[in-house]
Amino acid sequence: MKKNIFKISTLVSIAALSLFSSCTDNFLDVESKENIAIDDQENIHPEKFVNSIYGMYTEWDFAFSWLGVTEMISDNADKGSSSSDNGGDKRDLDELVHNSTTGSVEAMWTRFYKTIGRASISIENSESTKTVDEATKTRYIGEAKFLRALSYFYLVRMFGDVTIQDIKDEASNSVRKPKAEVYAYIEADLLDAIAKLPQKNEYQAKDLGRATKGAAQSLLAKVYLYQGKNQQAYDMATTVVNSGLYDLETDYATTWRVETENGKESIFEIQARGAAVAHGVQQYSETQGARGTSGWGWGFNTPSQNLLDAFNAEGDAIRRDATIIFRGETMYDGRVVSTAVENPMYNEKAYSSANAGSGDGDKNIRVIRFSEVLLIQAEAANEIGQNALTPLNKVRARVKLAPVSGLSKDQLRLKIWNERRLELAFEHDRWFDLVRTGQAKNMMALNGKTFVTGKHELFPIPNAQLIQTPSMTQNPGW
Repeated sequence: MKKNIFKISTLVSIAALSLFSSCTDNFLDVESKENIAIDDQENIHPEKFVNSIYGMYTEWDFAFSWLGVTEMISDNADKGSSSSDNGGDKRDLDELVHNSTTGSVEAMWTRFYKTIGRASISIENSESTKTVDEATKTRYIGEAKFLRALSYFYLVRMFGDVTIQDIKDEASNSVRKPKAEVYAYIEADLLDAIAKLPQKNEYQAKDLGRATKGAAQSLLAKVYLYQGKNQQAYDMATTVVNSGLYDLETDYATTWRVETENGKESIFEIQARGAAVAHGVQQYSETQGARGTSGWGWGFNTPSQNLLDAFNAEGDAIRRDATIIFRGETMYDGRVVSTAVENPMYNEKAYSSANAGSGDGDKNIRVIRFSEVLLIQAEAANEIGQNALTPLNKVRARVKLAPVSGLSKDQLRLKIWNERRLELAFEHDRWFDLVRTGQAKNMMALNGKTFVTGKHELFPIPNAQLIQTPSMTQNPGW
């Protein structure tokens, strides 16, 4: 088994967490020293500040709450579990009846801003430190800016106009900035990260899994795509493709298994594996594991019949069988899924062979894969009149699907969107893809759910935040 020295026990070490153990009542306000238990901030090694940002992505919110607002809400997944278990608010999200007090929505709002606060403090510390050389300082700033941009990207997709946190100006933290301004801030962070970060093959082995130039370029390509900046998205995705540093794994079924962690297809992933199982994304595998007799989990976030039908309609058996665990099947590692488990299907991308049902899992969570960069390149290319077929068919060829040809621009657009669904199922993008492409109302109706235009495109600003900052506005329809 591959040993990742940059393991999760380092990311969330006691030393790192002790720096950030307390918080204000209003998580939008993060002063430069308020979360630091030691007065002499300058004597804390800047690497610990950076590591603590990565650690934020391993907490419970990035399991159960994140699953609710990205997957269970979409047509890819159902709540799952037993009919009597609501999973807190997961039934509400599944049925699109969530509201401003829905706990999962508030949890992610809080998590993103706390992560952003850590990143901003880390940047400030790295800029002023005298404990490391200039090259290392520059890399630390690049890592923090990448992670800050990632959290802002998640925020702007969920909530639209959001505040741009300023650790030195509390008054600004209750003012929601226009979405375009937030995206400009994200772009600036990523462009600076690109300039500061090394390529994946330039890292030492002990730093495997840290943010790279390729990760920042790939995220920026995605950020451009979500804004409809197709030429920029195409150019940035093409830069990553032409770098020669990434490629598709030969076997799609292995892309979420241990043998491909931090491999050639991996552009960025949340680290969970080290010399010993420590603290992966807490309960990510457990909450999605098979439920009931001979099961190993809670049974939430189950593949929908709609998703199964989509795989079958495309003749896509390879990705279907690598994405869905079926009741009664024998898994790739020999585990027999009992016919008595409660739900007919489960998410195979969440399955950990070595640590199936443990709360502290060992599974790296893929955030950006090379296949997605190819699909970003294809989608943007189609919009600007460039060659979309080469990257699209490269993704399809791996899973033994016939090459696409002879389609109009409009037909090809739909084909690429469907390819994103099948390739990236359960990788936390489907809901946001439906919204950005304008498909949400029709596709959710096909899955028996009512999407309200003018409301459901955005999540509500949490009521708890509106109480803290009464001047902040709510999103339409909420």
